[in-house]
Amino acid sequence: MSYKILVIKLGAFGDFVQAMGAFSAIRKYHYDSELVLMTSSYLAEFAACTPWFDTVWVDEKPKLYNLGGIFRLRNRLRKSKLSRIYDLQTSYRSSLYYKSFWPAPAPEWSGISPGCSHFHSNPERNNLHTVDRLEDQLLEAGVMLPSPPDFSWVNKDISKFKISGSYAILVPGGAKHRPEKRWSKEHYRSLAEKLNNKGIIPVVIGTELERGLGEFILEKIDSGINMAGTTSIYDLCALGANALITIGNDTGPMHLFGAQNTPAVVLFSNASDPKLCGQRGQNVTILQRENLQDLDVDVVMNIVSQVSHT
Repeated sequence: MSYKILVIKLGAFGDFVQAMGAFSAIRKYHYDSELVLMTSSYLAEFAACTPWFDTVWVDEKPKLYNLGGIFRLRNRLRKSKLSRIYDLQTSYRSSLYYKSFWPAPAPEWSGISPGCSHFHSNPERNNLHTVDRLEDQLLEAGVMLPSPPDFSWVNKDISKFKISGSYAILVPGGAKHRPEKRWSKEHYRSLAEKLNNKGIIPVVIGTELERGLGEFILEKIDSGINMAGTTSIYDLCALGANALITIGNDTGPMHLFGAQNTPAVVLFSNASDPKLCGQRGQNVTILQRENLQDLDVDVVMNIVSQVSHT
């Protein structure tokens, strides 16, 4: 490997998924180079399982007053003999990393840091969908357009979960500070009951803090499975690959399921614009209402019936 290439993508989970096509394109372009990813700690284990990176660095994200952390980051960047850096985060923080090389010349840099070699100059970049913005940025750096992400590297064996039958994944959680982006728990409970009546096992996923939410949704269903707080991101890949359908709020896991081309029904309120951040995939259906609570459960079930042919 003659060159060392760094890709910066710190998160969030959904944004990381939407960058997978870009990761693949960069890997293909730099086929004989060492490819390093800098990411957040909660994504590092999953990133190391993917086929695109030789090494994964965890960004400590030091505060400006954390001089020790700042110097460690600066030294890592400067001493790693990087040939090119792709800043796919393009945030204020990641753009500051470009300045870590001063007063020495910085490596080739694709991003939005003033003075970088491959500045993404499109004035409409903030009006592009995340995937399209990354494609446009890579084109300006000479990298061919990315393909949809390939998940053939995922072990799809789900025997450890002991799910006996067709199942639907429900993703009822989301950011606590954005309640307007979440369909009500009562709607999810009703949906779970209707799925159960069709012989489809409802499987709830989420964080440990959302385990109580899963218990509420599945309270009246013996066949339901509450996996909130028990799955890794890699587990979600396997579960998504085998699911009959996935249904959830605009969250990271729904980006993953959509990218896998598993039937995915994603629920949007007016708080987000799917034209800018919506899930991509061959089998994605986006249902949007001004007020998400106005979305009727039967509208979702109609899509389930089309997928299950019942």
